[in-house]
Amino acid sequence: MIPIPQIALDGQPFTGLRDIIVMILGPVVPGWVIGIVLTLVGLTFLIGFMTVVVMSLVLMERRVIAFMQDRLGPNRVGPEGLFQTVADVVKLLSKEDIIPRNADRPTFLLAVPAAVIPSLLIYAVIEWAPGMSLADLNIGFLYILAISSLTTISVIMAGWGSNNKYALLGAMRAAAQMISYEIPIVMSLVGVAMIVGSLKITDIIGWQIDAVWLILLQPVGFLVFFISSLAELNRTPFDLMEADSEIVAGYHIEYSGMRFALFFLAEYLNAFAAVAIAVTIFFGGWQGPFFPPYVWFVLKCYALFFVLVWLRGTLPRVRVDQLMGLAWKGMVPLALANILITGIGMWVWNEVF
Repeated sequence: MIPIPQIALDGQPFTGLRDIIVMILGPVVPGWVIGIVLTLVGLTFLIGFMTVVVMSLVLMERRVIAFMQDRLGPNRVGPEGLFQTVADVVKLLSKEDIIPRNADRPTFLLAVPAAVIPSLLIYAVIEWAPGMSLADLNIGFLYILAISSLTTISVIMAGWGSNNKYALLGAMRAAAQMISYEIPIVMSLVGVAMIVGSLKITDIIGWQIDAVWLILLQPVGFLVFFISSLAELNRTPFDLMEADSEIVAGYHIEYSGMRFALFFLAEYLNAFAAVAIAVTIFFGGWQGPFFPPYVWFVLKCYALFFVLVWLRGTLPRVRVDQLMGLAWKGMVPLALANILITGIGMWVWNEVF
């Protein structure tokens, strides 16, 4: 029997929706069907919500960077340019979908879902509020790290399938960059697992509610995770796989219309997932006073994403040798030192207290 997923939140509107579905379907269908229906409803809400989130993130990034650079930014479509991203989506939907004549067609076409699907799968274990997640896995921590690494495959597929030297060069550069920075990302979170003693997302949040936010105990781990995530996400100052002055637009240069838009969507889905993971692991997740938990979680995510935008409007792009040197000479040794210091600190704590 498929268990009914806990996508509801006690005392919140989500509870009512879940109870109505169970009340209507309970007398007429078996429990596993109700589980499937609730899962589909949860996925529909998640995809719709994340589409709105991505559009708001794009608008936020454009307006904030415009403010930082003393520009106006988008302000024509809708009040204060509010519907500019909607117009951009309509424009991309209406553009011609072009596939290069000599492209490896199956690889070229499959690269798009290979980029978007892993980006959405990460959100299956993100806990927006108590019980408000599609899946509460015992290895949710490892699940996130494993699924996020699949994006590299889509980048390689896009570069190779395009039959374009610039695209292939961008893909090879991206693969080296993403694989190099996956290592310090994993190592930066080992200290968290050592302290909490669990890989379950709910246990990590619960530990922070009972004790303190892990940003206070793992500042070095957070620093390594945040910097490495910037490189993994292809965000400034590490956006070398799309360095327009060197390789035009990188691995997706041959994609147009909606296929390009889906790559763009995957990039922002990954960015929001990264800040959601950071909020969950280091900033207490949904914990906060007065407002509902899911409101606190989203507010924390937007606040951390603002830091990403701030960095993009401030820092220049680094060279490729500086990028790789930072990974292997900076982030990896720092993450190893953090694991060592965490282990010593835990030993001293257990001996003294």
